[in-house]
Amino acid sequence: MDKKELRKYIRELKKKYTQEERRLLSLEVWKKLEQDKRFQQAKIILAYWSLEDELYTHDFIKRWSREKIFLLPCVKGGELELRYFDGEEKLCPGEGYAIPEPVGEVFTDFDRIDLILVPGMAFDEAGNRLGRGKGYYDKILQNCKAYKIGVCFAFQFVEAVPTEPHDIRMDAVMK
Repeated sequence: MDKKELRKYIRELKKKYTQEERRLLSLEVWKKLEQDKRFQQAKIILAYWSLEDELYTHDFIKRWSREKIFLLPCVKGGELELRYFDGEEKLCPGEGYAIPEPVGEVFTDFDRIDLILVPGMAFDEAGNRLGRGKGYYDKILQNCKAYKIGVCFAFQFVEAVPTEPHDIRMDAVMK
C-alpha cells in the first residue's frame, strides 16, 4: 500500500471501535509505558493532546503532570511550536485540527527533552511512522535528540510503512 491507501485503511479500522473501546485500549499502552525505565527517568516529555481517533492521552498527561514536565505541540502555520502544558483548563483551540493547545511560553531548548511520545497513523517493526501527511512531526523531530516512542493501537502496527528520506524513525513503538 502507498501512504494514502494505508491512511485510508487505518481510518477504516479505527471506525470499528467505539470511543470507549479506544480509551480502554489506550490505558493498556499507558500501563506498559509507565513500566518503561525511559519514561520513569524522564523529566521533560514531549507528548500530544489526542484527537478523538488517536491513542487517548488526556488522563495520562493530567495524572503525570504533577511529577513530570509535559510539552505539547501547537500548530503555527506549517510548523509545530512546543509549549508547556499547565493544566487542561489553560488549553485553547489551536489553528490546526482545532486541537486544544497550550498558549503559554514557547519551549525551544530541544536538548532538554528526555522522551518524545509520537502519535501516528501506522508504525512498523523498523520504527517507521506514517503521520497524517503534513510533515509536522518530521520537521520537529529532526531537531530533537531525545528517545522517540511511537504510540499506537495494536491494529495500527503494520508489516511495512512506506517511507521517504525525510521521514524520522522511532526508537521504539508501544502498542
